[in-house]
Amino acid sequence: MGISDEISPADAHGGSSPGKEQQAAGVGILLQIMMLVLSFVLGHVLRRHKFYYLPEASASLLIGLIVGGLANISNTETSIRSWFNFHEEFFFLFLLPPIIFQSGFSLSPKPFFSNFGAIVTFAILGTFIASMVTGVLVYLGGLTYLMYRLPFVECLMFGALISATDPVTVLSIFQELGTDTNLYALVFGESVLNDAMAISLYRTMSLVRSHASSGENFFMVIVRFLETFVGSLSAGVGVGFTSALLFKYAGLDIDNLQNLECCLFVLFPYFSYMLAEGVGLSGIVSILFTGIVMKHYTFSNLSEKSQQFVQAFFHLLSSLAETFVFIYMGFDIAMEQHSWSHVGFIFFSILFIVIARAANVFSCGYLVNLVRPAHRQIPAKHQKALWYSGLRGAMAFALALQSVHDLPEGHGQTIFTATTAIVVLTVLLIGGSTGTMLEALHVVGDGHDGHDGSLGEGFEENNGYIAPSYDEELSSGNKIKMKLKEFHKSTASFTALDRNYLTPFFTSHNGDDEEDEEEQDVPMTSSRRAGFRGRGRV
Repeated sequence: MGISDEISPADAHGGSSPGKEQQAAGVGILLQIMMLVLSFVLGHVLRRHKFYYLPEASASLLIGLIVGGLANISNTETSIRSWFNFHEEFFFLFLLPPIIFQSGFSLSPKPFFSNFGAIVTFAILGTFIASMVTGVLVYLGGLTYLMYRLPFVECLMFGALISATDPVTVLSIFQELGTDTNLYALVFGESVLNDAMAISLYRTMSLVRSHASSGENFFMVIVRFLETFVGSLSAGVGVGFTSALLFKYAGLDIDNLQNLECCLFVLFPYFSYMLAEGVGLSGIVSILFTGIVMKHYTFSNLSEKSQQFVQAFFHLLSSLAETFVFIYMGFDIAMEQHSWSHVGFIFFSILFIVIARAANVFSCGYLVNLVRPAHRQIPAKHQKALWYSGLRGAMAFALALQSVHDLPEGHGQTIFTATTAIVVLTVLLIGGSTGTMLEALHVVGDGHDGHDGSLGEGFEENNGYIAPSYDEELSSGNKIKMKLKEFHKSTASFTALDRNYLTPFFTSHNGDDEEDEEEQDVPMTSSRRAGFRGRGRV
């Protein structure tokens, strides 16, 4: 479990019999179930009374902290550690996949692709900027003896893992209070792609570190990253399209085959994840895009009852995984032996990620506004809200846990301790003050079309900014932009390509635009509303 050596149940109980070990395991599972039940009940009570100073994710984290702290005080740490016998691989193989898949599966295409350019800019370029800025500042801090010194590549690994934002709390409060639909789409979309980008960067830097003796240049680092990210994306999209064709032509959408239909649908996301991991790519990136494709194409090939089941199943699985992750993070923080001797590393890391987040958001916001008309630019108050929503959560914690094994003992432990401190600080402080922040920035109810947080109809008619069209965005005086404009006019847009070719080919019906939007937006609203009660993203 975590950093320290695993203590087997036999060791914890003095070489007890298998019956005692089974009893201890049962007590451990009972304790975990009790914490999950308490977390869900407490979260419901808090949400019902609109107590935004302690969001559900924060409550789950506190429950884990309290249980872990009580275990230390009562000198039962050894036995409880054996009950929780937990490996970080469990994060990547069983907890993170359903969370990431649900992020893609609950994604509403209309607001996402309406702001796709801005979302990609913040999630891809912005995360890269934040990672590099954090890594360089941490390295310079070590050189100037402000903090614990790490090698440059390890600083970049820390910058990559700590740049994985997880605005679960912020998104849930966005929905409750009601905020601009475009702002919600930006925060939601960035969090979906941000995790994929961060884990690809982390693994690329880890690979560079393990092959440092080969003297790879910067160009090869970029190539390796593109191989990982693009290869994982392609694997995810390919599995998603394959599942769409299977369900279209297999004829499973009849009453007596619904069980088989649901079983196959549930297996495809994990097939995508394990396929990518098996060939050395990123399973998280792969399963994310599998979720997006399966929602858009495969989902409509299911029978109505199967659609209801898989919608509820993945939401249930994601909610359980998210809540358990926050509980375990709190428990692990209280139970583990952390490297608190490097307090300077923690303090300056917090300062540096605040600076890096600002460099990410405001530089990308400036670039996006350069190509948008004045009336469609991202307002400064929305950029500030986006900057403030950069919580760190499950992904950063899991990657930090992984870094303990990837890096030398002292280095990995220092990074893990700093990450856990940052996670607690951001989830508790930022999460608890989100409501106050929204009111201070005057974005509560700004252009919001309903209490349910729907991003469907009326999205393009709100008072906020909208992703510009090509005709308005491209200046006729610029030759490159003119060529892009002519190319856009001579070829079908992605929406037209999807409507005229992809949807008829991969789904069992052509469906006009209105029918497609109704089928996608209605279930996504309820899924997103509930699915992000604990996440985003995750």
